[in-house]
Amino acid sequence: MSATSNRRSDRATKALLVRLEAKPGKEDAVEEFLRSALPLVEQEPGTKPWFAVWFGPSTFGIIDAFPDRAARETHLNGPVGKALGERADELFAAPPEISKLDVLANKL
Repeated sequence: MSATSNRRSDRATKALLVRLEAKPGKEDAVEEFLRSALPLVEQEPGTKPWFAVWFGPSTFGIIDAFPDRAARETHLNGPVGKALGERADELFAAPPEISKLDVLANKL
């Protein structure tokens, strides 16, 4: 495999932006939930990078990228996606807002 091929396989072509609005009083629980998701994501070879972020007082998010659509779907159907669905009613004021993105350029 050439160096060019290696760079292409490492390149992110798909991404997710997930916005999460915590229920009043659940901000600390959402933060802990996101921190606890890191070990699960570390087990996913196709998820690079992955960021849990805080946008403001009660708004959190996840930003992650993938080499292809299959890796993105694997992530969405994996442990973090399932946990997000299972705890949505408990933690979030509204369903998670999931945006599927195409990556135009990146530096990883």
